[in-house]
Amino acid sequence: MSETKKLNVSVEITQLHPGERTNAEGKPVANTILLSTSDEEFNLIRPRLKFVELPHHRTLHEPGQKLEYVYFLNSGMVSLVVTTSKKESVEVGVVGKEGFTPLQVVAGLKRNPHLAIMQIGGNGFRIDINELNELLPFTKGLAIQLTRYAAIHGMQVAQTAGCNRLHDLEQRLARWLLLTQDRVGEGLLKITHDFLATMLGTDRPSVSLAAAALQKKQIIEYSYGAVRILNRKRLETSACECYRVIQQFSGELATK
Repeated sequence: MSETKKLNVSVEITQLHPGERTNAEGKPVANTILLSTSDEEFNLIRPRLKFVELPHHRTLHEPGQKLEYVYFLNSGMVSLVVTTSKKESVEVGVVGKEGFTPLQVVAGLKRNPHLAIMQIGGNGFRIDINELNELLPFTKGLAIQLTRYAAIHGMQVAQTAGCNRLHDLEQRLARWLLLTQDRVGEGLLKITHDFLATMLGTDRPSVSLAAAALQKKQIIEYSYGAVRILNRKRLETSACECYRVIQQFSGELATK
């Protein structure tokens, strides 16, 4: 009996290619992982992909709660946030269209220690976590990609944790803005100072001072609810070495 029959799914082999792939409802796929899977494996997962709008501040996973879905973003950005019993919080990682969340699915875990929240709204696809686990033994290439992304993202989380402890706020803000622009592909980032403070583990007045310093250098322009990047190269110079290190990790995904 073929693997397709064992899964009890009807698969139409359409030889889809990057830029042309859609889910069963015809919604275009822009997620890097879904685009880079083989045609055979994509056609196995395709009927299970449900298109979802993911507006700003939508919570995808609560810390400690049982996981239900895996998300593959087309656009926007997810922040992975650590929260404490005192309601303190700090961002430890970001996920855009290059990846997926929750990362714990590759280890068979049923709960996520982080809050996963849409920092910048977008859209993407979700799949029931149990259905994905059923598919992974039959989609070895996809399983390898998910595991590889989770491992490299873990390195990024560790680097971010060190950055939050060791580098000044202006450097960290520059690093965060660069990582965000990399994922959303736009120079105008719709974010508030309050949310930036949460992501960077500080208070709003401190974020305002750091943003004002970058604006004075004509690197960014900020107003309530938005930050516009004016000079990408100077922003890279203003960031700490953590941005370059994280970019090196990300580059590993392209050398599989």
